[in-house]
Amino acid sequence: MKSIYVLSVFLCVAVTAPAQDRVLPAPERTGGKPFLETVDARRSERAYVKAEMPAQTIANLLWVADGFNRSDRRTVPTAMNKQEMELYVVFDDGAYFYDAAHNSLQLIAKGNFKEALGQPNITGNAALTIVMVADVSKSSIEMARISTGYISQNIYLFAASEGLGTVARGSFKNAALAEALQLNSHQTITLVQPVGYLQ
Repeated sequence: MKSIYVLSVFLCVAVTAPAQDRVLPAPERTGGKPFLETVDARRSERAYVKAEMPAQTIANLLWVADGFNRSDRRTVPTAMNKQEMELYVVFDDGAYFYDAAHNSLQLIAKGNFKEALGQPNITGNAALTIVMVADVSKSSIEMARISTGYISQNIYLFAASEGLGTVARGSFKNAALAEALQLNSHQTITLVQPVGYLQ
């Protein structure tokens, strides 16, 4: 009886293991659809099937969105290389900061923050939602919004190449989301973009 009890406790702990930092695999820098076919497939999709995204796909997606493709330069341009943009990622189990330099996701807070993302009919079934955040102490909000556009389009193109769905969204609960991500007074959310598997 005692062994059954211990096994039950072990299984309970395994199933309810808390969210933690995630080390991502190295991004794949080759493959995908030819460029013109990718552009032809680019579109906004709002309906997703609930499915977990593999770590390799997450790594590739975030690298395309705003990772480093040279020692000190990212996959998207910024004015005077200010690199004022940072990405946060919201999963069902918590919110994470994308540490592009170390190719990892750092846990910010445990919990489900889909309500703060707004429009749960869209974000509810997404595998993840990328939150674009500008550090306005590094650059103006106007330049940050231009950088946001580059990031968003890279996400669109990756999704089109991989047969995923995505949509750029400017409607979200700003104060609640900023609190969930533990942003400071210099950080401003510019856009949120769910990514998921198509129905």
